Amino acid sequence: MDNLEIARVLAEVGDLLEIQDANPFRVRAYRNAVRTIEAQTTPLAEMLERGADLTELPGIGKEMASHVAELVRTGRLAALAELEAQTPRSLVELMRVPGLGPKKAKRLWKELGIESIADLEKAARAGKIAALEGFGAKSQEKILQGIGTAQRLAQRMGIAEADLVLEPLLTHLRQAPGLERLEAAGSWRRRKESVGDLDLLATARDPAAVMDHFVRYPGVARVDARGETKCTVVLRSGVQADLRIVPEKSFGAALVYFTGSKEHNIRLRAMAVDRGLRISEYGVFQEPTRKRRAEREEAAAERDPWAGKWLAGKREEDVYRTLRLPWIPPELREDRGEIEAAAKGKLPKLLERGDLRGDLQMHTTWSDGQETVAAMLAACSERGYEYCAITDHSKALAMVRGLDARRLKQQWREMDRVAPKYPQIRLLRSMEVDILADGSLDLEDELLEKLDLVLVTVHSKFDLDPGRQTKRILKAIQHPAAQVLGHPTGRRRGIREAMRFDVDEVLQACAELGVAVELNANPERLDLKDTHLMRAKELGCKITISTDAHSPRDLDLMRYGVEQARRARLTKADVLNAQPLAKLLAQLRPRAGA
Repeated sequence: MDNLEIARVLAEVGDLLEIQDANPFRVRAYRNAVRTIEAQTTPLAEMLERGADLTELPGIGKEMASHVAELVRTGRLAALAELEAQTPRSLVELMRVPGLGPKKAKRLWKELGIESIADLEKAARAGKIAALEGFGAKSQEKILQGIGTAQRLAQRMGIAEADLVLEPLLTHLRQAPGLERLEAAGSWRRRKESVGDLDLLATARDPAAVMDHFVRYPGVARVDARGETKCTVVLRSGVQADLRIVPEKSFGAALVYFTGSKEHNIRLRAMAVDRGLRISEYGVFQEPTRKRRAEREEAAAERDPWAGKWLAGKREEDVYRTLRLPWIPPELREDRGEIEAAAKGKLPKLLERGDLRGDLQMHTTWSDGQETVAAMLAACSERGYEYCAITDHSKALAMVRGLDARRLKQQWREMDRVAPKYPQIRLLRSMEVDILADGSLDLEDELLEKLDLVLVTVHSKFDLDPGRQTKRILKAIQHPAAQVLGHPTGRRRGIREAMRFDVDEVLQACAELGVAVELNANPERLDLKDTHLMRAKELGCKITISTDAHSPRDLDLMRYGVEQARRARLTKADVLNAQPLAKLLAQLRPRAGA
């Protein structure tokens, strides 16, 4: 089993335990193990094969290590089977519907016999859910809406999940005899936040041997189609993977074509037609005549994909050069102005991972983090950061031990003891302060004034009507202490949709007030998303990129934030925490009394 499959099984165990009202600490142990496994790039099966001790990984105790070993060895988990004997495994599916937690899923099962999404939809349309005490017509309508959301999300996997699926497949394929070159294309290469399937391109001295090696990958569940140069398989994770073997002289053109997006490619083909050229996955071709070239392009392509004089195609750069364009980074290829910018020589120098000087949101054992202040500070120092902000939760989040005034002051004293041990990095005294239902902040003003950085976020009342939600957020950022609006839309992929509010009005207010907006790099959030970030930049908003790390390993999620920032055409100058400490502090919104 690959890491993603292992993580999914352990996540199901955690879900079923939660449905059964098991000890919250036991449930959390499974959640922590899943987080660790999802972030682990080395296959656990490979680690076990070489005798590695999995308990050395954060969040993996003896029980979890035993579960992983059992899954790798047998493909099954006895603990999951025992839970299934008591509670239908299909109830986990219900929890994928936004707004349906474990308690509601259990009630629907016990009282209405609902065990699947199909059962849920049927009961909702029959009005049975509205009749249940504690639900009502409004809840029933939200459930119906949530079913549609869950079904849409199920068709695509998050980019981090795609990485977990793809990396071991690429490792396997690179060992194929006769393979010369291998690249992944599609929306994965454009680093979209979600991926529908996997597109692989290769060149090979022996295509048949590469195809044989591909279908022998242990993660293949079935082979749907196989030809001399194309093969389609479905992996055990449910993901479709397509492998195409192309001529070496066409590799660059094929990479442009299969990377997409469709809209970007259409624009390129139209530009080619205007120059008497034809672009396809085989290369760039000079048409025999310019007369009626648009019609001839289609006819020639249907008749012979190699019709005309071949001009370029071995490298992507050569394909763009024939159109008098510079190479365009894959993250930008969405037909959102990148072609016009390239034609004018105005493509931005996109943000890079190494540009970031610090991380401005993370959690410790003072609230719901897995490690101490010292461990998180040391991990940030190891990554070469100049500064970092510890942002544990405020008291409104009692379920994660949010800090009241007394405990916050205790944390500050610990910070004062720990910080001198790491003189190379500045520890910013900060907090993730909850925005309450009325828009007020969940911390006393005299304490807000003593923080180096105030991050304000919404963690409750996600379903307020758009007008009230907008007013709530606007009131919060108007507080003179607010400096960063964290994960502004509150979305969590596969769990919760974005809150409904006037995003543009909030972004405009942030720009006017000098409140920065966060791009939360956790792949479950990626909030703000790329299009919102583009608008934020257009309005002149300050932007931060933070991981919301709950363990040292989570700090490496920063890559996902950088990728989405690149999709939004952000540069180093657009991101506050790509600046040196002095410049960061100078650009943060000034606070009275601070």
